Amino acid sequence: MLVASPLGGTVRAVTEVPDPVFAELMVGPGVAIVPRPAARATAWAPCSGVVAAVHPHAFVVETADRRAVLVHVGIDTVRLQGQGFTLHVRAGDRVMTGDRIITWSPVDVAAAGLSTMCPVIALQAEQTAVRVLLEPGTAVVPGEPLLDWA
Repeated sequence: MLVASPLGGTVRAVTEVPDPVFAELMVGPGVAIVPRPAARATAWAPCSGVVAAVHPHAFVVETADRRAVLVHVGIDTVRLQGQGFTLHVRAGDRVMTGDRIITWSPVDVAAAGLSTMCPVIALQAEQTAVRVLLEPGTAVVPGEPLLDWA
């Protein structure tokens, strides 16, 4: 299964995420995207499925074969209590790859002193089952294949 990039920006290794839950692969393997500084940005569905969970700072899409992909919009952004984030879906909604999920401001998140790095995680996957398709430092556009989950 291919997982598409939910954001445009620069690819970073998940081990660079400034949060041990992601950096130490506690929730699963993946990659991170550092978005371009922008007043408004959108996080798109990385795969087709059902929105299993959605919060202003994160969402999970579960596929038909019961795989789940987590996108976390920035690090520690839960502290913003939803301020500056707009949700475009609800839990239980069906989405297609590339559907709009969350609109937010990387500039405002950075101004609040928080990391804009966005982990994209194959939840509960075996590390050997997930291959990152783009090298760290590579520019990525939304919808570009990012992970291959065997």
